Amino acid sequence: MIEVKNLTKRYGQNLALDRVSFTIQEGTIVGFLGPNGAGKSTTMNIVTGYLSATSGEVTVGGKSILEDPNLVKRQIGYLPEQPPLYQDMTVKEYLYFMYELKKTKLPREKHIKEICRLVKIDNVYNRLIANLSKGYKQRVGIAQALIGNPPVLILDEPTVGLDPKQIIEIRALIKTLGRNHTVILSSHILSEVQAVCERIIVINNGRLVADGATDTLAHDLSPEHRLTLRAEAPEQELVQQVSQLPGVVEAFSLGEKEPGVYEVSVETEPDADVRRPLFSLLAQRNWPLLALKNSDLTLEDLFLRLTSTDAAYLPEEQEAASLDPEQDQGQDGDTDQDTSSPEAPEKGENEQ
Repeated sequence: MIEVKNLTKRYGQNLALDRVSFTIQEGTIVGFLGPNGAGKSTTMNIVTGYLSATSGEVTVGGKSILEDPNLVKRQIGYLPEQPPLYQDMTVKEYLYFMYELKKTKLPREKHIKEICRLVKIDNVYNRLIANLSKGYKQRVGIAQALIGNPPVLILDEPTVGLDPKQIIEIRALIKTLGRNHTVILSSHILSEVQAVCERIIVINNGRLVADGATDTLAHDLSPEHRLTLRAEAPEQELVQQVSQLPGVVEAFSLGEKEPGVYEVSVETEPDADVRRPLFSLLAQRNWPLLALKNSDLTLEDLFLRLTSTDAAYLPEEQEAASLDPEQDQGQDGDTDQDTSSPEAPEKGENEQ
């Protein structure tokens, strides 16, 4: 659905994006993670056609953003970090305006009413945007992104500044939208990405440093794979028996946690799943199992590791490309003369 190849963006001598490449399949909710200034917004602005790249290629639905910009833009609904809302309009007036601006062919009244019901703003349909809460303004911003029923939604920090209840509501809405749209969710709130996204792409200092499934990325990139076992058993015998299980690299006691109850750290081989043989061992010995938890890196630990060094966990092929001494050749004659800040490129009122 979306394919980004060797995307590079320079602002004068500053390299904001360095040969970023990824592919997103149709119907996927992808979290786009990175610290402030990592290049997230720059990447999304290039994908939406708002910024030009120094080099590289972006295609959406098989169409190039350079060759067919208008066609590609019609396939994308974009919610920037600051929603492009006109405060002196009512919700109805604003959505009608965006409908005309996007030259949508769907029946106006029916289409906009369906969107309002979906994002739950039909109860504020005739109110001034200036009088809405932050949460409702975010919903109106998402509504404008949905006009024209684009197959791709790009949401930049959609829950920033919201209270916990509003955050939960927006997350639920994004999950609902993911049933019929490909969604790219940019955020640095890790719990949000973990709750909503099926896949995570991490960018740091303009380079892609990790890409994988949300549930397995931390496990796949962890240098160690550990379980923490708590059981009622003789300490030394428990450690000895667990150490002899197939797939176990090392086991050592973490001490007595309750009378007669010991905790053991178990390091396993990368592809080994020792939970079943471990349970069988304890059952045969009549040692009650009181707790068993995975001690791999959390998503937060992983994020800190990925963003604390420049090229941590970088795929080998991209590592090699980034060491290429040849300089990028700009596609646009004036691109390298752009002196605006890469961390916060200027946003217009209407991204589409």
